[in-house]
Amino acid sequence: MSTGETRPIPLLTCTGTIRRVTDVVPVIDLAPWFHGDDADRSRVGEAVDEAFQRSGFLLVSGHGVPPDARAEMRRLARTFFALPPEVKTRYRASPANGRGWLPPGAEANAYSEGTESPPDLKESLSYGADQATGIDEVDRIWFQANPMPAEIPGLPEAITSYMGVMHELADQLLEVCAVALGLPRTFFAELTDHPTYTFNTNWYPSLTAVGPPAEGQFRIGPHSDFGTVTLLDREPGAGGLQVFTRDGEWIDAPYEPGTLTINVGDLLARWTGDRWLSARHRVLPPPSSDPHEELVSLVFFYETNYDALIESLAPPVGYKHYTPVYAGDYLLEKYTAIAID
Repeated sequence: MSTGETRPIPLLTCTGTIRRVTDVVPVIDLAPWFHGDDADRSRVGEAVDEAFQRSGFLLVSGHGVPPDARAEMRRLARTFFALPPEVKTRYRASPANGRGWLPPGAEANAYSEGTESPPDLKESLSYGADQATGIDEVDRIWFQANPMPAEIPGLPEAITSYMGVMHELADQLLEVCAVALGLPRTFFAELTDHPTYTFNTNWYPSLTAVGPPAEGQFRIGPHSDFGTVTLLDREPGAGGLQVFTRDGEWIDAPYEPGTLTINVGDLLARWTGDRWLSARHRVLPPPSSDPHEELVSLVFFYETNYDALIESLAPPVGYKHYTPVYAGDYLLEKYTAIAID
């Protein structure tokens, strides 16, 4: 049952942990979590709880992801996206069922909200969890092999390495989330010991490459993410990320070099009984003010075990009760909805 009340969100003062870029999306330093004591970790958790209640978004510094690895992943990806279509087509995949290259026109993320829109103005390399269970009908959907592009030396290794680093960090972030909710640090571990996840390298071509966008067309249309936490390494741009606030306004997401953008997905919002917000967001179309702007984003979508039953936490943690849902059923419905090619 919903509590029927909206709780005030406290403003925290966590010296050395939280620093505001905006009132909506703060920067939180994870160094005290990794290198501090229990009191430091508690302060990090409090800051995360505040941010996720306020907007569902935050930036993290002190995350430990090497900048060289992120730069090299981008460099190699750009080399792949510059290949002729007939080469990229060897790795063609579908958003609903497949690993590899998602061509232009493959997705319309706004469809996940039930909104018809033109296709998103992007291409992606999409890979994910491949630790097979031995159950054919499960592995065929959730743990497929990752067909890596052989044409770009170093790219397969970079993809595999980056996914591994993001998986480790995502597990740490779920420990932070547990502490933020006042739960045992390992609360989420039981349902994420054989998780599904997807790593998308998104290329947003320039206006000169794709031409003027259609009415209502975006690099990525308005949507919320589907899983637990999303870990995003992005480049700043005029055609960049926007977040839909609780006040009903679209705002430009803040950017700081070296940070990662973290946001709550639908499953985690349901799990917390809407204490935390799975916020709508979008990526603006290529700007006419900078027709040559092209961007690459590295996006790691973390989920849970495919057969995890997601049940809303009761008050005082959760504010609303959702009907329990199996993660795999929920995710497959969403991924199928956005696939238009």
